[in-house]
Amino acid sequence: MPGKPNAAPLEKPFWQTKTLDQMSRAEWESLCDGCAKCCLNKLENESTGEIQYTDVACRLLDTEQCRCVSYDDRKRFVPDCRILTPRAVRELEWLPSTCAYRLVNEGKDLYWWHPLMSGDPETVHQAVVSVRGRVVSERDTDDLEGRVVGWPK
Repeated sequence: MPGKPNAAPLEKPFWQTKTLDQMSRAEWESLCDGCAKCCLNKLENESTGEIQYTDVACRLLDTEQCRCVSYDDRKRFVPDCRILTPRAVRELEWLPSTCAYRLVNEGKDLYWWHPLMSGDPETVHQAVVSVRGRVVSERDTDDLEGRVVGWPK
């Protein structure tokens, strides 16, 4: 009988088939695109609740690699570090619109530059989505109010 041979259907990637709660630890960790926007200091207007990003990164962030230098032990050194969990992703309104955790939670797909899509951890930096080259460490400034920026949203 003429026609195409029966090909196995392409398997969808885990982020399209699982909820955040269903992911393994390895899957969860691989969702991080390495942008480090969540590591920026943020200011909250107590009257309005509005969150403003600064270009001041957590002191544990390697600003060139966009990775925490003490990831597994970060709460010990930075007690107010917000560790992302499925629940936190649902509650934190300050996660950038490009954040893979937020995208998956909203039923959206990842951007082309995400390492899971591109196969290259550098594309997030090449697409100028990460904080690389745009931030200072909180070790180098104490002026958060003067360092408010609009680009992380």
